[in-house]
Amino acid sequence: MDGPAAQLHQNLQDAVSDALAMRRPVLHHLSADTAWLLMIPRPVAATKRGGRVYFNILIDPWLSGTQTDYTSWLSKQWHAEKPRVPNIAAVEELIRETETLASGIRFGKGRKSNAHETEDHDGVETFIDAVAISHQFTDHCHEQTMRDVHPNVPVFATEKAIPLIESWKHFRVVQTIPHFSQDPDWHATSVPPLPEWLGISRLVTSSDMLYFHSALMITFNNQQSGQASRRSSSHQYTEPEEEDETAEAVIYTPHGIHSYSEDLDLVTKANPPIKTLVFIHGLEDITLGAAQQLNLGAHNGLKAQRKLKASYWVGTHDEDKKGTGIVGWLLRRKKISVKDAVEAERKRMGGSKKDEATDEVLGSFQGVNWVDLGNGESLVLQ
Repeated sequence: MDGPAAQLHQNLQDAVSDALAMRRPVLHHLSADTAWLLMIPRPVAATKRGGRVYFNILIDPWLSGTQTDYTSWLSKQWHAEKPRVPNIAAVEELIRETETLASGIRFGKGRKSNAHETEDHDGVETFIDAVAISHQFTDHCHEQTMRDVHPNVPVFATEKAIPLIESWKHFRVVQTIPHFSQDPDWHATSVPPLPEWLGISRLVTSSDMLYFHSALMITFNNQQSGQASRRSSSHQYTEPEEEDETAEAVIYTPHGIHSYSEDLDLVTKANPPIKTLVFIHGLEDITLGAAQQLNLGAHNGLKAQRKLKASYWVGTHDEDKKGTGIVGWLLRRKKISVKDAVEAERKRMGGSKKDEATDEVLGSFQGVNWVDLGNGESLVLQ
C-alpha cells in the first residue's frame, strides 16, 4: 500500500474508531431493499469483564436467491442489485470485524485487552443475538437466508410468520412479537430471552385488519443516551448519576404505517417516555393495480415523522426488483423524494399564505436527518 493510500486507510479507521467510541447504535443496510442489521451497544456493566460490545439484531433478511409468494406464477422476484452483504456468513464477519475494532477501545476501567477479546471471539458460535421478522412474505421472511442463521438464535416474528418459521424445524426459540398497545410500557416488550434493557414490539393500525401497514419497534435503554454531555475528549465514560427509564426506539415499517395509527400516538405519549431515534420508512408509493395500496410512500412517511419527531428518517424497501408473475405485472411505482413530499405538503397547506405554510412545513421537519442509506452502507445513530 503506497503512502497516500495508507494514510487514507488510517484516516478511515480513525473515523470508524471515533464513531464506535461514542457507544451509539450502528445501522447497516445489507441490501438495496429491506434487509438490516442493527447493532446496539450493551450496557457498560455487561462489557467490563470482557463481554461483547454490541447486541446484534438481524431484521427481515433476504440476501440470496429468489423469493416467491405462494406460487411463481403469482409472484417471483429477485434483487436487481446484488446485496453487498450477500449471505449470513458475511453478516457474521461484518459483526466480528466491528466487535474486534470496538473492543480495542477502552470504555472504562476493568476492560480486557484487545488481544484477549480477539481470542474470546474465536469461540463465538454466532454474533447474531436475535432475528426480527416484520411480515410473513418471503421478501421479509426468506427461508433460504434464514436457514443459514445459527439455530440457537432466537427469532421474534409476527403472528402470521410464526407457523411458516416453525415449519422449517430449524430454530429452537420462536417468539411472537407483542403488540405495543397491549401494554404501552416498553419494559413489557422485553420478551425472554431478550435482555431486560431491550424490547421488541409491533405497532399497528386498528382499521388495517391484516396488519399489512404495521411497524416493528425496537426499544432500548442501555444507559448511554445521556452520556454525550458527560464524555471527555478521550471518550471515557462515567456511570449515569441516576437511572433514567427513557427508552430510545428504532421504528421499522417496510410498507409504511398509517400516519393516523393510534399506536403512533401511544409511542409519543408513552410512560416511561420513548424517544424515536430512527424511523425506517420507504419513499416509493406502490400500488397493486389501481386499488390495493402496498407501500405508503413519502407523503405518509412525512406525516408519520411529524408525529414521531425521529432524529433520523431512513428509506427502505424501495429497490425496483426484477420479477415475474401477475403481481409484478400489476405493480405501479411512484418515486417520490423527501423534497417533493415537503413541497407537496407546503402547497397543500399554503394557498395564498405560501411563506407561512413553508415555515410550518419546514419547521416540522427541522432537526431531522434524512438519510438515503445505500446497499452495504452503515450509519452511526448519534
